[in-house]
Amino acid sequence: MSLYLHGIGHHHPEAEITNQFLEELDIGTDDQWIMERVGIRSRRTVLPLDYIRHTRNSDTRASNEAAVLTNAEAGAHAARMAVGRAGINMADIGMVIAGGCAPDTVSPAESCNIAKELELEVPAFDVNSACTSLITAMHLLAGMRPEALPPYVLVVAAERLTCSVDYNDRLGAVLWGDGSAAAVVSATIPGPAVLGGTRLASSPAGSDKVVVPRTGHFRQEGRTVQTFAIKRTTKILRELIGEFTDAERRLHFIGHQANRGMLDSVCRLTGLPKDRHHSNVEHFGNTAAAGSPSVISQRWDSWTEGDDIAVVGVGSGLTWGGFILRFGAQI
Repeated sequence: MSLYLHGIGHHHPEAEITNQFLEELDIGTDDQWIMERVGIRSRRTVLPLDYIRHTRNSDTRASNEAAVLTNAEAGAHAARMAVGRAGINMADIGMVIAGGCAPDTVSPAESCNIAKELELEVPAFDVNSACTSLITAMHLLAGMRPEALPPYVLVVAAERLTCSVDYNDRLGAVLWGDGSAAAVVSATIPGPAVLGGTRLASSPAGSDKVVVPRTGHFRQEGRTVQTFAIKRTTKILRELIGEFTDAERRLHFIGHQANRGMLDSVCRLTGLPKDRHHSNVEHFGNTAAAGSPSVISQRWDSWTEGDDIAVVGVGSGLTWGGFILRFGAQI
């Protein structure tokens, strides 16, 4: 079954963690070191900069109190943009699915927190697979019977990863930014783009390679994870190129916004032209499950009939997946 995309939205908090700010923390890093390794110039955070400066976020439990936005509030911002772009009313949403790396509450589901923020009384549940959560939700919806779904489903990825970062650790501090993304999809009502070719895979043997504990700081085996990300992203992108390349259409690539170096490596390995690769990691950091959909959203007004987007994600679990988004045509 194909899914139709009707609207997509994003949100990034106002506070900006620049490379200069991280250099002033005196944690053994500077702009040159960061740009050479991850290609990130700045990121956004829900935490006040003075809070990071004075506490280094040493106690992650306190960060929830310090944050200016909850996951639900951030997700709701993106959801309202998505619904507005879809040209429908919030009351038309019949289901909410949410997922991400670090939900504010283990119970209730983050989707229920977001639905409450949006004043929706509809079925709501989470599909969590870390950075691939939105891709996983799309894969799940694509496999369901159309008649089992309401006309419009809202899928949300809200991420506040800076609340889990130890700002004494330069390896984590340079990577993460906060952001949210949301999409309005339908299995029965045609929209401006159709989503298909979904795929999803996992290697649970690597579940200890990237971890955000319930309380405590983010940790990962950086080199192992980057090698995994390049290999799996390249494989899926090649599959999507092979399956969906059409001489009369333009195929673009939007990958997981982990770091610029990883994405550039994938483009080199697949021979993808630079003008067909789109990202925002340089200015917003790794926003986990919100990363690739936020890129689609930021360019929403530039997509036209004839554009195909290969979306690929990788994440903790270890998980990987992707789909094709085709504007103005069927799959």
